[in-house]
Amino acid sequence: MAGLIGHLITVTAPKGDFLLRVGRSRSATVAAELMAQVLPPLTAATRRITVSAILEPSYDIGGDGFDYAIDGHHAQLAIFDAVGHSMKAGLTCSAVIAAIRAARRCGGDLVAQAEAADAAVLDQFTDARFVTAILADLDLDSGLLRYVNAGHPRPMLLRGGKMVRELRDGRRLPLGIRHPVRAIGEEPLEPGDQLLMFTDGVVEARGSDDGGEFGLSRLADLAERQAGTGLPAPEALRRLARAVADFRGGPPSDDATLLLADWSPAAAERTVITPL
Repeated sequence: MAGLIGHLITVTAPKGDFLLRVGRSRSATVAAELMAQVLPPLTAATRRITVSAILEPSYDIGGDGFDYAIDGHHAQLAIFDAVGHSMKAGLTCSAVIAAIRAARRCGGDLVAQAEAADAAVLDQFTDARFVTAILADLDLDSGLLRYVNAGHPRPMLLRGGKMVRELRDGRRLPLGIRHPVRAIGEEPLEPGDQLLMFTDGVVEARGSDDGGEFGLSRLADLAERQAGTGLPAPEALRRLARAVADFRGGPPSDDATLLLADWSPAAAERTVITPL
């Protein structure tokens, strides 16, 4: 029943403003409204993978974004962080997402997608702008993950409730700065593995007590705890985001985005799809 209601809301919401109005607790900025129209639903699940994301502050998001496409034997995943804040950053991130989708929907691989994003930023904006990003392609049959890291924080690979490694390969300069991709990172996943992507607003959040950063080690520890609970990806991310907010103890100074991909049939079965 919950799944059916979610589908009905998703289909009905674009037809008008009523459902959006009743679902909001405050007004959104122009930049946040723009990103809300560009981004895909926060959660999607198939028989073999669940993808879920969370962005904060949701009513004032600027330069952060994410994207995914689950088609047949492949799932393509991406997370973005445009330089700056507010509307300019939102426009830059939106242009990059559109360029990557256009390249992807024409059959372009990760290299072609990165080059299309470079061209979009350089062609559309005359000032110095760039977007850090992770672009990834997961083969849902073999579990082979191929990825490009464009100046972004390294993703974490979780296996059996433990953070086994950061993904360090496939590096290039941020999108919007032409830089040929010389190598694609590759990582073989095992069934049940989780891939956690995040923007620097998560790990660089400052504590209300001593002003120290949230940090990678604290994020890894909390991600391990959530992975060990077996909770659905949306709830695991909600708890991670709440931990960051509690640590910060006040409004964020930067956008913070988390994306979790769970390559597991069991994860998809226990996930209820929720609309954006």
